[in-house]
Amino acid sequence: MSVAELKERHSAAIDTVNSLRHRLKQKRLSLLDTDICEYARSQGRTPVTFGPTDLVCCRTLQGHTGKVYSLDWTSEKSQIVSASQDGRLIVWNALTRQKIHAIKLPCAWVMTCAFSPTGQSVACGGLDSVCSIFHLNSPTDKDGNLPVSRMLSGHKGYVSSCQYVPDEDTHLITGSGDQTCVLWDITTGLKTSVFGGEFQSGHTADVYSISINASNSRMFVSGSCDATARLWDTRVASRAVRTFHGHEGDVNAVKFFPDGNRFGTGSDDGTCRLFDIRTGHQLQVYYQQHSDNDIPPVTSIAFSASGRLLFAGYTNGDCYVWDTLLAKVVLNLGSLQDSHDDRISCLGLSADGSALCTGSWDTNLKIWAFGGHRKTT
Repeated sequence: MSVAELKERHSAAIDTVNSLRHRLKQKRLSLLDTDICEYARSQGRTPVTFGPTDLVCCRTLQGHTGKVYSLDWTSEKSQIVSASQDGRLIVWNALTRQKIHAIKLPCAWVMTCAFSPTGQSVACGGLDSVCSIFHLNSPTDKDGNLPVSRMLSGHKGYVSSCQYVPDEDTHLITGSGDQTCVLWDITTGLKTSVFGGEFQSGHTADVYSISINASNSRMFVSGSCDATARLWDTRVASRAVRTFHGHEGDVNAVKFFPDGNRFGTGSDDGTCRLFDIRTGHQLQVYYQQHSDNDIPPVTSIAFSASGRLLFAGYTNGDCYVWDTLLAKVVLNLGSLQDSHDDRISCLGLSADGSALCTGSWDTNLKIWAFGGHRKTT
């Protein structure tokens, strides 16, 4: 077979794939005869309302000298770890603003950080393609720096996201620019499983975010620059359980819904979406129309403890609080007096659901406290 014939067959195959992809998209759209919002309205549900004191900025954490890229709360204590391109991780006391640790990193280009379930360790990763583990109780070196306890090496691209397996300080999952996710045994520093890569059901572009199901820690979801999210079972690394389509841009953020049966996504296309892992269907799109047709990408998302609220950070500095039931923005933290001066790069909710922390390229973190009955929303 000549080169010209191979090119012709390759071109024909691409056309067939694109045609099938279009037909699948149309079929999915035809099945979406309703969404959560329409059903909720038909049942007479009303949006959540916010008063002037229901969600207020109570603390600003200042200390970083570079853009804040990632943050995470401890599961029990009131502590936050943040990662910045000033080359440091800072562990904060969220109540007092005190800096408990300022960890100098081996690579300044950090993209992600995470607390271990016990709060005894923190992990981070970035452009060095390594996930570094620090034990917070380790003695410092002669220069006063906390040494790296373990380096998880093996990715062939940057480490974009990391998360400890719930209730385990010994296992962690990373997502990478090499299009794979990896489950690591921290004790040995070795890979337990690799998700994607050479497998056809894996992502076809950089993995940018992951979220582990708190209700079933064997399941996790990944978001990618290939505009899809994929559900994985750590017991079956050879293929994704399900692939979720719908976005028209990079999927920058994924987060499981509190019940573990759904998850949310945030994308460069300016939308957040809610998917059901049991049916594979898209349940709702969260999109705010802008008058100037400038659609800011979504950088990060988080759900309230009940799932009624979805917090979404955007590149223009907005931080919308969505009513997930009625797909309505009930508050924009970016419009408040104490808001950030630059893009919202990361956000997260405390374990008890009583506070939200946002991180920004303005080098600061802000803690937003729920007042009154909103604490349990």
